[in-house]
Formats: sequence, C-alpha cells, structure tokens
Amino acid sequence: MSKEKLFLDIHVIQTLPPSNINRDDTGSPKTAVYGGVRRARVSSQSWKKAMRDYFKENGNFSNVGVRSLDVVSFLAEKIRELKPEISLEDAIQRSVKVFNEAGIKTTKNNRVKALFFLGKEQAENLAKKAVEKKYNKEELRKVFKEKAAIDIALFGRMLANDKELSENASSQIAHAISTHGVQTEFDYFTALDDLSKDAKPGAAMIDTIEYNSSTLYRYGNVALHEFFHQLNENKSQTIEATKLFVEAFLNSLPTGKMNSFANQTVPSSVVISLRKDRPVSFVSAFETAVKTKLSQEGYVDESIEAMFKEYKNVQRFVEKPEISFYLNLSEGHSLEGAKEELSLSNLLNDLGAELKNRL
Repeated sequence: MSKEKLFLDIHVIQTLPPSNINRDDTGSPKTAVYGGVRRARVSSQSWKKAMRDYFKENGNFSNVGVRSLDVVSFLAEKIRELKPEISLEDAIQRSVKVFNEAGIKTTKNNRVKALFFLGKEQAENLAKKAVEKKYNKEELRKVFKEKAAIDIALFGRMLANDKELSENASSQIAHAISTHGVQTEFDYFTALDDLSKDAKPGAAMIDTIEYNSSTLYRYGNVALHEFFHQLNENKSQTIEATKLFVEAFLNSLPTGKMNSFANQTVPSSVVISLRKDRPVSFVSAFETAVKTKLSQEGYVDESIEAMFKEYKNVQRFVEKPEISFYLNLSEGHSLEGAKEELSLSNLLNDLGAELKNRL
C-alpha cells in the first residue's frame, strides 16, 4: 500500500424503544447535554465491548484478543495445550515468569495489576517460549508487540506504565447521542410470590427501572492505512476484518437490561464513506435538536434527512469522499453522489471490492 491515507467513516441513524442499554453508577440511562438539550447517550466503551463480543461469535478470525486481569491463567492454559504433562501449578509459574520477565508486574494472586489485552496468537507464541524456557526480555516484548489481534489493532491497548507495549487504536468510536431531547421515565413494577400462603394480597417485591426512548446518531471510523500496517500488511485479512468491523458496528448492541426491554433494533439508515483527507463526523447536524412538527410524528425521517444534508455541507471544508454507500431500512430517502445498497451483504461485498483496489 502506498503512503496515502485512507479512512473509513460510518454513520448510523438507529432508533431504540424504551430501553436502558448503558447506565451510570446509579442505574440511570446515560445522558449528555448537547446544543443545550439533554440527550440519550450510549458510551463508546459499551458499544466497543458489544462489537468485540460480535467478533468472537460471528467472525472467522482465530486471532482475537482477551482483555482480562487473569491473562496469566489464559497463558497457562496455552502452555498446557502445548505440553499437557505440565501441571497447572507449574504452568501458572511459567506464565508469571514470562510476564514478569517482559516487565509486566503481577500480584500475589497471579493476576496482572491492570486489565491487559492479549491476542490469541501472541499467547500461543509466548506459550512456546515458556515451554522451551529459552527467552530473554527483548524476545518476550517483541512477541507482545507482534501479530496484534484484530480487536487490539482496532481498539488499542493502553498501558500507563509501559508505553512501548501500548498499541495505538486504528479506529475511533463516538459516544452515540440522540438526535433529539429526551426525558428519563420510570417503570414501576411488582413481583408476586408464587408459593405464598398469605391470603392477604400484596407484592413480594416492589422496584423501579429507569429508561428512555431515543433515535440515535452513531459514528465510527477506521484509519485503514494504519490498520493495514498493524495486520502486517496482509491485504485479504485487512479487507475481511474491515468488513467484520462494519458488520459488528451495525448489528451489535450493548446488552444492558436487554431481557427487560428486548430492544433488538437494527439501523434505520447507514452511510459509509472512504476518504483520503481525514475522518469527519456528522454530529453537527444535530446540534439543534430534531423536533417533530406534529406530536404523532417520529424522529427517524428528519434525522436521516439531517444526516444526508450534513454529508453535503461538510464538503465545504473537506474533500469529497472517494466513494460512498448508503443503505436505508425504508424508502423515501436518497443521497446524491452515493451508491444505494439494497442489503447489508451487498454493501459489504461492494466495500470489499473497493478496498481490494485501494489497499
């Protein structure tokens, strides 16, 4: 790939019914004030976790990461897979020694001191070193840095006390916010005791759950030139991983209170662009909160129109995208200068073909 930059932008309008998919420390749905109006908010961290789970469940990649305090045990398992006759206790000690020798401190309970993101192939290569007992600090640190898992490459690995082993994220995920103002509501509920022998009626439990309904604007991007480099300039892997990123962005959902609300929606509209200059969000389209003209009208149509209008407006400051695709759940909206797709599978195929020509 040339030294030219290439960015993928993905913009989504998605509506949620009553739900609480991402709550704060008090149990309330997260919110933010934007344009002087309180909006529903879903943090980038919660959606990235949902995407990582989607990678593991739906991707064909063996090299995905594990982020845990128990990576010592994870490595010990890989050691015993290579050499089953090694006892669990011995494998744990070998794993601890590998981490410590590489400069990563562990606790008395054989855990690392901070959440650590470790790729499967990295763990397998470290296990080989541990079994052979032939390694030095430089060799181990090289293994920790090479063959980054796709989710480590996309979302990064931050080590406050060891910048060298940190991995810069090639993607950015914005906090999703509602395109309109919201108010938190309360669901008052009771539960009855099925085995109660008390003839006097009454609830065995009384509680409330906070929730809101929202039409969200969601945005993310990938610096494809960086992602390509992080995946050792493997063209086919970069293309398939990028397609998986888009698929996961569109089909994943944070699972907060999912059983209570069953808020299983899909996007109402998607715009994907490939750009050479810089990534750009369309969130400015919603600095003035969307308001419906009539009380019975929803927010989706006006939000889509605002997003499409911003697509054109931002070109006063940035270059025209190399190519754009859009996919709508319903008819009635068109985006000039972009290719309309009729399904997600078609969109992913066309995106893959474009990346094959550009990477």
